[in-house]
Amino acid sequence: MKAMMLTGLRAMALREAPEPAMTTDTDVLLKLAVAGVCGSDIHYYTSGKIGSQVVQYPFTVGHECAAVVERVGAAVTRVKPGDRVAVEPAMACGQCDQCRSGRPHTCRRLKFLGCPGQAEGCLAEFLVMPQECCFPVPEGMTFEQAALLEPLAIGLYAVRRAMPMKGARVAILGAGPIGLSVLACARAMGAHAIYVSDKIDARLAVAKAAGAAWVGNPDKVDIVKAIGAHEPLRLDAVFECCGEPSAMDEGIELLRPGGKLMLVGIPGVDRVSFVIDHARRKELEIRNVRRQCECLKPALALMAQGMLPVDFMITHRFRFDQAREAFDLVAAYRDGVVKAMITF
Repeated sequence: MKAMMLTGLRAMALREAPEPAMTTDTDVLLKLAVAGVCGSDIHYYTSGKIGSQVVQYPFTVGHECAAVVERVGAAVTRVKPGDRVAVEPAMACGQCDQCRSGRPHTCRRLKFLGCPGQAEGCLAEFLVMPQECCFPVPEGMTFEQAALLEPLAIGLYAVRRAMPMKGARVAILGAGPIGLSVLACARAMGAHAIYVSDKIDARLAVAKAAGAAWVGNPDKVDIVKAIGAHEPLRLDAVFECCGEPSAMDEGIELLRPGGKLMLVGIPGVDRVSFVIDHARRKELEIRNVRRQCECLKPALALMAQGMLPVDFMITHRFRFDQAREAFDLVAAYRDGVVKAMITF
């Protein structure tokens, strides 16, 4: 089969690779249909690492995908050949203390698609996954929509982890695919007002069209002052979705006493800091969001019911052999890109 592999910093090549082997009777062989380009993929492409996870070349990245079931192991009951599926990229062991306590996303032996040292990614023609990671998609849902299930589940998990959204006033700092997923989920859960910031005006236009009450560019306007004019008592929750340390400071200033700062973005630095006096005096809660936990099924159900529109995020499409062009586009934030999709 062919696989698109990272071969160095900002280097990628289409190479021949062995078809992945089915090693257990609950394995499922998938033929890829669509893959989305994620910000974490771009970190590996441009920096060769995320924190302690360092790429050893050559390596195949990618984890947002939808596929067709090609073959199943003898004990598979969840799917059958020909089924269209969305893929959960996280493969938990199911046996460690974290899995047993309902936290499979922090599994001690977690393997994640396209994560160095864990599992090769989905930018290949075929992929083997355990049946637990294969989610059949309903009639009428497109492959592209199914491939967006994983980032949408992250958005849903972040919203659920924050607070009940009905009537809430919140801000989302960063309008990339994850920030927009948070926006879609917060709206679906009944948020009263959603304020969105981003440094790319094209993304702000997308957020506004998707239901944001207000949008602003921090390079052009004082975000705290501008949102404060609308919300003098400040906000219930702020979702930091851009990975910029400065956004943490903005979030702390934007929150009401007792509010929640949700750290969803992946910083490009190893350490961050903020003014502790402000956070302490307001008694703010600062919560990290690690991918998602048990939100794929609920997100899929909301998508099927039409409560989570996703097509608005897809701005660019590429063929499999054009993957490097897709990565370069996303890495440079060119042409108003939000979500680039790769079709096999």
